[in-house]
Amino acid sequence: MSRAARARIDLPALRRNLELARSAAGGASVMAVIKADAYGHGSVPCARALDAADSFAVVGLEEALVLRDAGIGKPMLLLEGFFTPDELRPIAALDLQIVVHAEEQVAALEAARLDKPLVVWLKIDTGMHRLGVQPSAVSALLSRLRSCGSVGSVHLMTHLACADDRQDDYTRTQLQNFADATAGLDLPRSIANSAGLMGWPESRADWVRPGIMLYGSSPFIGGDAAAEGLAPVMHLESELIAVRDLPAGEPVGYGCTWRAPRDIRMGVVAMGYGDGYPRHAPSGTPVLVAGRRTTLIGRVSMDMITVLLDDVPNARPGSPVRLWGEGLPVDEVAAAAGTISYELLTGITPRVPRIYSE
Repeated sequence: MSRAARARIDLPALRRNLELARSAAGGASVMAVIKADAYGHGSVPCARALDAADSFAVVGLEEALVLRDAGIGKPMLLLEGFFTPDELRPIAALDLQIVVHAEEQVAALEAARLDKPLVVWLKIDTGMHRLGVQPSAVSALLSRLRSCGSVGSVHLMTHLACADDRQDDYTRTQLQNFADATAGLDLPRSIANSAGLMGWPESRADWVRPGIMLYGSSPFIGGDAAAEGLAPVMHLESELIAVRDLPAGEPVGYGCTWRAPRDIRMGVVAMGYGDGYPRHAPSGTPVLVAGRRTTLIGRVSMDMITVLLDDVPNARPGSPVRLWGEGLPVDEVAAAAGTISYELLTGITPRVPRIYSE
């Protein structure tokens, strides 16, 4: 019998989340972000399920190649643009769009001789200070891009640093910086990520770029995905492979970091950090066993975790276990593990089969 660890991917839920993004966009075009293998969900099946999006966004050429090889022909933006000038020809041949965030990239485009001009998104640093040209450089760089034979059209974009916190006014500062930097420019604009789209209506502009919300996780600090209308897409599941009694005072797991406070019943689950479950998840992290809530006990090991079964009296080897998904939001597990849902979802390893349901 094959090992039970699996990630069930609910494609109808993915589509419903896209519909919610479309509804929230207020008429803006929707660029679905499917980078990092669609946040760990599988980029090709998810791209096919998200065909109603206006375009896609990935990180770089390698991710785009996977999609183009699978026959995904929708417009596609490379969020980090190109890294070396020799990427420009294959980018043009694959009809990809690029982010330009530095003067060196503008110079490389000017030196290139491409058969097909590219759609360029000029990224402006409005305060995140990660990627993007300075607002003071926008006019000069835009003039160069417009006169460049390798460039067909130019869009404008920025990225929000604190939109996940509805109480942080820094988003308004960034929005004003972007408005000042682009004043008088009649070009398509994109600002909103998932948090901007759902929490900051003034950030929607011409294009929105939903990412984490498509996969059913809240983009907000302390958010409640279900209350926000989002449906979980990944259901990480396994089974109990052993059930045993543990006397009071006895330890379980590496390092003996957890000891039974009383005589307990415990179970062993076929899931560990080799599958992508977070090793740093502490005792007390929630788990569903046979549909009932219980908790992780002891350290996560490579292939197994151990769970308390006192409140699951009918549990036995073969009983189903859900690590996150329906009934147990990935955001809640992430919070217990001191991380974010993005890390959990993208961290599921290739040895965990993705099972796609329609």
